This record gives sequence, C-alpha cells and structure tokens, in this order.
Amino acid sequence: MNFKPESCRNESEVISKLIVGYLLPRLGYFPDSWHQEIKFANKRLDFFRLAAPVITFALDTFTLAAPVITFALNKVKPIDIIIEIKHPKEKLVNHNRKLIHDLLKLNARYGLLTNGKELKIFEKNTNEDIRLIFECPGWEVTTRINEIRTVLGRAGSTPNNKTAVSLTKDIEKEPTSPASNTSAAHSKTSDASPQKVTGNEIKKVSNMKVIAIYHNKGGVGKTTVSVNLAASLAIKGKKVLLIDMDAQANTTFATGLIMFQFEEDDNIKNNYVYHLLESGDSNFIPEIVRRSYNFNTPELYVVPSHINLIEHQDKLNKIAVSRSRLLLKLEQVNDKYDIVIIDTPPSRDLYAEIPLIAADYLIIPSDLKPFANQGLNNVKKFVNRINEYREAIGRDPLIVLGVLPSKISTNSQFLKHTFPRQKSVVPERYKLPLMESIIYERTPLSNCLNRTKEEYNEEVPDKSIFKFCELESTPSAKQAAQDFELLALEVLNKIQ
Repeated sequence: MNFKPESCRNESEVISKLIVGYLLPRLGYFPDSWHQEIKFANKRLDFFRLAAPVITFALDTFTLAAPVITFALNKVKPIDIIIEIKHPKEKLVNHNRKLIHDLLKLNARYGLLTNGKELKIFEKNTNEDIRLIFECPGWEVTTRINEIRTVLGRAGSTPNNKTAVSLTKDIEKEPTSPASNTSAAHSKTSDASPQKVTGNEIKKVSNMKVIAIYHNKGGVGKTTVSVNLAASLAIKGKKVLLIDMDAQANTTFATGLIMFQFEEDDNIKNNYVYHLLESGDSNFIPEIVRRSYNFNTPELYVVPSHINLIEHQDKLNKIAVSRSRLLLKLEQVNDKYDIVIIDTPPSRDLYAEIPLIAADYLIIPSDLKPFANQGLNNVKKFVNRINEYREAIGRDPLIVLGVLPSKISTNSQFLKHTFPRQKSVVPERYKLPLMESIIYERTPLSNCLNRTKEEYNEEVPDKSIFKFCELESTPSAKQAAQDFELLALEVLNKIQ
C-alpha cells in the first residue's frame, strides 16, 4: 500500500489515510502505543507517543470525535513524539512555531508536522535546540519511509512487525544528531579502522573525503562554491557534511540556519563550530551538526559558524592541539559521511589553518582577475606551511585539486580574448593545476543565495541553485545548475 497525498481532502483524511492507515503501522506503532486527541499539560495534541506509558487504555475509534482523556503529568513518562495534523490547504510554515513551542513546553524529543502534502520532523536535543531534521513532500513519503522509520521508528520494528516490543527507547544510547537519523540506504558502509594516534602522529584511516574551499582573497565565490558543490554532491547520493569556518557565517546563513531576528533568540551562539575546537573531550560533531533548512533536496548536514567565532581566536591560539581538533573529531564520524566540504575565511590565520590541516583536498576558487591571481603565491606559501605541520603529525601533503575559475563573466568577447590569458597564467606562472569546470557569473546563481523569503516571520535565504532551478526553470538557471553538476562530477572523478 502506498500513500497518495491527493486522496486527502481534509484534516480527517490526513489522519485516517496518512497517520493511522499508513505511517504509524510502518513505524511499528499500533493502537496500544499511541494516543489521539489527548489533553496533556493544558494542551490538546493530535497524536502523541509516550516514552514508556504507565497507564494504558484503548479507544474504540481513532477519529477527531474520539473522547478526550486527561492525564496528570505525574502519572506518565515524558512524551517521545508529538504529531500535529493540518488541513491540506494550510501551509505548514504557519504552524512551525507552535510545534516548536509544544516540544519545548512538553519536553518531547520529536515533533512531526504534516498536512498530507508535506511532512516535517523536528528534533529537540539536550541543549534545548530544535532542529528540522527531515522534510519531504507527501508524494515522497512512500519512497522515503525507511528514512522516517530510522528517525521515529519503534525499537525493533519492521514494516510488517506487529509483535509487542518495549516502548522504552534507550535515549542515552541514541545519537542526538540528525547525522544518525538517516536511512541505511543512504548511509555509507565503511570497514575503515578508527584513527590511530601514536606519539605526535595523527594518521587518517578513513574513506571519507575532506575538501577545503580556500583562497586568501575575499569575494571570489568561496561560499557559493561550498554550498552548491555540497548540494550537487548530495543530489548525487553522497552523504555530505558542510562546515562553516568563517566568522562571517555566510554558509550558515545561506543554508537557512540563522532564523532569528533578535539577539535573545540566537540559537546558534552556544552550539557552533567554535565548540568543536575548544575541547577535545566534549562537543563532538553529532552534538553540533544541524540540518540545513529548506535549502536543498536532500538537505545538507551543517556545522554552523557565528560572528562570535572571531572573539575566540586568541584563546584557541594558546592551545597548540586546537589545530588538530577538527581532524580528530572528523575521524570520529568517518563512517557517517562520504564527503566533507569546509568553507574557510579569506585569511591565513588559525581559522584558515584548521581546515587545511583537516582536509585531504583543496579547491581554490578564483575570479582570475589580477589581485586574485597575485594572491595565488600567498596561497602556495600558506599551503607549504600547512604541509610542514601535516608532516609533523604524520599526514600526507594536502592535494590541490586545482584553481577553480569562479564568478566568470559570460560576455562572449571576454571569453574569447581575456579569459584564455587569465587561465594560462595559473599553470604557467603560479605552477598550480587549473580545474576544467567553470562557475560562471549568472543572475540566478546570485539570486538563489541573496534572495530571501519570510519564514518564522523572519527573512531567511531561499534555495540552493538546484532547488531554485526547480522553481524558476529558465535557461540561465539551468546553466547555473549544470555548472555545479559538472564541478561535482569532476571532483568525484579526482577524489575516488
């Protein structure tokens, strides 16, 4: 049986056809393990599941007309999952805030919000941070049921498993990160052994590939390349982690993670990339990572940055091992991701050193204009310095995939006369490889990151170039998407 969103004409049919008829049985939940239309802590919830109910009961029917049963808070264990159902004509974005409020108020771990046409899953972690960890249109629910089951499925359940099992989920043993909440079909099996550390040596033993996007000149398109390359690789089925190491936090903003208007609502400042670096004994990637918000399909896993990052540089500089902490923490998740993309600051300081120490490969975006080209000498010197450190800790030299022509004008006369000369300078004068791919300066590419829309009553970025292209399928948008598709293919060919 497949779920068809067009069969749901009202809220009652979303409940009967999607929730009760399709989703709950396939997640391993049957009438003895969930409850409907219950008043709980002065709130009426459409559906909820207790982590371990103390009082059991049964209802004859599970419709909107079901009797209201009231529980006292001290008689039940904490709620595990809240499910809120809306009419198919209602926009889910208008109900995000209420569900988030309910998760916090009732201390529930997961919240599912759906109108039949769309489905979202939110997670509350131990830091009281609410993240959107899964999102799909209604017509994808059937094909992505394994992903949903991995997040919300009852322990030990299979699609046809109707045997009674324990309702208690071992929350302490479950990762709080969305990195662990993905389908096994999308996970990479790795038989690589864990990282081995002997004395001062740090040797990488992993199939995960780490790519730094770096140039010490600003304005050459590092963030645009980082987020859209990551998006393209994810579309090709790769599990991609995107790390923002720049205090400007452009990648964090571009992927939709800055959803606050006022400082007191800032939900990033206590849980971002700095916290990975400040300690070797805590704040690991699964505790920091977030899912991008409405940026791409599939969404990306993102370690965000924050403007406060710059304030901590002096403290980290005094801790010698801080330079290797990102490398060490990436090794702990080497079976969770296929590719890691790190967006770096346009500098040669600690925050640029750390990504280049952790990376296997380097892409150098450049508009190939005189200042950017002249800066390539500085990049080479910086990479040489990094390679000395890498050698000291037992790592191979950083592999330069090449200088990537970026923000290149599409003017025919420029491409005919000026561009060939600019390209030839890179291998001839600076002795650096030049990538075959070219990222052209196209209006849709600029619009997809700079245009914003209202969400949570605030302005947030719109789309990756691929999602933007789905909405505005103009020739220019398709060409911009193709530029990154070709880049992803070139990168995969060079790193595999």
